[in-house]
Amino acid sequence: MVFVRSDRPRLRSLLAGAALLAALAGAGCASGQDERVSAPVPGVTDEPCPKAVNPDHGCIYLGIISDLTVGPFTGLGVPMVTAQKAFWDRVNRQGGIGGYDIDVHTYVRDNKYDPAVQRRVFDEIKDKVLALAQSLGSPTTEAILNELRAARMIAVPASYPSRWEFEDVILESGASYCFESMNAIDYAVDNFGAKSVMSVHYPGDYGGEGAAGARLVAEARDLRYSEMETEQGAEKQEEVIRAILQQKPDVVMLTVGPAEVAAIVGKTVAAGYQGRFMGNNPTWVAAMLQSPAAEALKARYMVVAPWKTFSTDSPGHTAMRLALGRVKPDDAFTSGWIFSYPLKTVLERAAANGELTREGVYEAVGQITTVDYEGMVPKKAGNFSASPNAAAFRESIVGRPDDREFTGAKVITDFFAGPTATAHNLDKPCYLP
Repeated sequence: MVFVRSDRPRLRSLLAGAALLAALAGAGCASGQDERVSAPVPGVTDEPCPKAVNPDHGCIYLGIISDLTVGPFTGLGVPMVTAQKAFWDRVNRQGGIGGYDIDVHTYVRDNKYDPAVQRRVFDEIKDKVLALAQSLGSPTTEAILNELRAARMIAVPASYPSRWEFEDVILESGASYCFESMNAIDYAVDNFGAKSVMSVHYPGDYGGEGAAGARLVAEARDLRYSEMETEQGAEKQEEVIRAILQQKPDVVMLTVGPAEVAAIVGKTVAAGYQGRFMGNNPTWVAAMLQSPAAEALKARYMVVAPWKTFSTDSPGHTAMRLALGRVKPDDAFTSGWIFSYPLKTVLERAAANGELTREGVYEAVGQITTVDYEGMVPKKAGNFSASPNAAAFRESIVGRPDDREFTGAKVITDFFAGPTATAHNLDKPCYLP
């Protein structure tokens, strides 16, 4: 695997100079924020968007490829897409960007969490969109990564492997699965006195990242460690359940899906297991509190997440709730809303540079040092100009199931980075396929 993210600080002066020259060259020919590009640009038109908020604006089309029907993360993908539509509608109602409205409705596709389907639907829309506002899944995004690089096309991932820190075309938000697992196990050691850990994970990027983080903490803090790979499907967890009951680790790190978590936690606790479970962010959906495992989950399971819940009091959370209107609270809404902020910031920078093209958007990414998440995430999480080790956001929050909360989870920590994540030198991804 070759990683292409540059050491951005070395490029900033060159990019600034190029932008200045472009501005000077164009100054004698035209002025005003609504100046349109003369050559056709994929996903950018002079014509207004369908159902435009601002009918005198042009249109920027963004694509969304998510898990919308039969994949294991449909429960996350559907509300994330809903939140993104609300986010960009708010942007349009606030005046759009550089004389353009943003359309995230026309080119929405279902990847079924299948890399082959991802490639097919990406081929359908790649010449019609400026960027991808969402690409759900690590293996699915990997399936189109070479094409994204070749086109210098930016994609917002609904996934969190550490290797996205090393990719120029990926606009990630939040701590990686690797840092989540580090923070989870450090939390278990510091709060529960854990001395042994077992990682249970899917094969591939998502599972491999979660296991790598747990393994790094075990090495750093001299914990007994074991790991076990498992398949998708609640009915396929019997071997994992037997292993947990036999080994009796103090804490089990889960990097799987919600269905597997409910099966593993419910059955091991019912069989007498006395340890704790920590799960990466995608392991949790509120519907798990309606499952037979609900009481076991409330007693023994915690989720480590990249941001706080739907009901949190911040300007961004308030704006999100107002934009969504009457919906059943869901933390997947929060994710879809939050990871839209960096692309908004990049498009605004590209518009200010007079370069709303793929190349212009690509160059604008390297000029971003902070992102205003309206209080939902620290601004420093939006640094795309530094090296991976310097730019990587390492902080997480911990939550636990609580059916008295709107989204079924109660935040019990502020943003924090444990000692392992803080000290880790991210000179390479935690996991390579």
